[in-house]
Amino acid sequence: MKDIVLKFKVEGEITDVKPLGEGLINDTFKVYVKGEENPKYVLQHINNAIFQDVELLQDNIEKVTDHIRKKLTENKVEDVERKVLRFIRTNDDKKFHFDGEKYWRLMVYISDSYTYQTVNPEYSYTAGKSFGEFQSMLSDINETLGETIPDFHNLELRLKQLKEAIEKDPLNRAKDVQYYINEIEKRAESMCLGEQLHREGKLPKRICHCDTKVNNMLFDKDGNVLCVIDLDTVMPSFIFSDFGDFLRSAANTGAEDDKNLDNINFNMEIFKAFTKGYIEATKSFLLPIEKENLPYAAKLFPYMQTVRFLADYINGDTYYKIQYPEHNLVRTKAQWRLFECAEQKESEMKEFVLNS
Repeated sequence: MKDIVLKFKVEGEITDVKPLGEGLINDTFKVYVKGEENPKYVLQHINNAIFQDVELLQDNIEKVTDHIRKKLTENKVEDVERKVLRFIRTNDDKKFHFDGEKYWRLMVYISDSYTYQTVNPEYSYTAGKSFGEFQSMLSDINETLGETIPDFHNLELRLKQLKEAIEKDPLNRAKDVQYYINEIEKRAESMCLGEQLHREGKLPKRICHCDTKVNNMLFDKDGNVLCVIDLDTVMPSFIFSDFGDFLRSAANTGAEDDKNLDNINFNMEIFKAFTKGYIEATKSFLLPIEKENLPYAAKLFPYMQTVRFLADYINGDTYYKIQYPEHNLVRTKAQWRLFECAEQKESEMKEFVLNS
């Protein structure tokens, strides 16, 4: 591991490299330097099975972090280096190192920083404000970014994949889930609103984070947000991605794979807190059509995830890891319940957004 770190332009003598966190996608390590109590760098193995164009991935991240750093500096923000990630180039000035099998990147460790898993109204407001500010800072970026995961949040594609799964039906499972197939189909046209508005030239694509979670923010010891992290999925998308994706997990009173559907509801306190922070932070660029369709975004993501879980179940569980044979079916039912709960609260959501 030390040999890999030394492929980068590091300062000081590397004394140790230890695992950091429990990331689901990339393997992450702290890098310690002689004479310093805290780690100085963070080393990551990039999962190129998911992010297949590593050059584009790192190019996106560099453009985004450079732009944010420039904005913070221009606005005379204090302690800029703690408020945006800084990546270290290799000795031959590349954005990542390929060792023949794996891709690696190195960034500066932000000391005295913390992540939290807690989802409550306070942190939800903070998340809305932080991810909104992230989008706001990138709303005027002139650089072109690519899609690190093409069509990641393209509902029309996901519905097409479901249709193909139903047609193939390798395990003869479609007949047992006809209710969900029918309900999804009933709403398919209205739920593809984002793609429709974009084709009509009414809805722009923004630079979005696309993986909005409370634990993708770094906090200082006083509970203030330092910066948004985990930038692998930063790419052009509708603002609905960052808004709806957060609420799909944060506003769910149950688990994503809850077998007891009575546990599942759509938490309006979380919705209101996140929405308040988000709208405050995006006033400078958010279009009326984007703002008025935020409740649609809150429905969109449980709907889309239902489609994805159901397609995988029909296909024979080829994409998502399962812990038991009906796991994807349980996930399908739980996500559909969340969608229905969000659907029932759409009027209340619209009223809150209108008055925010």
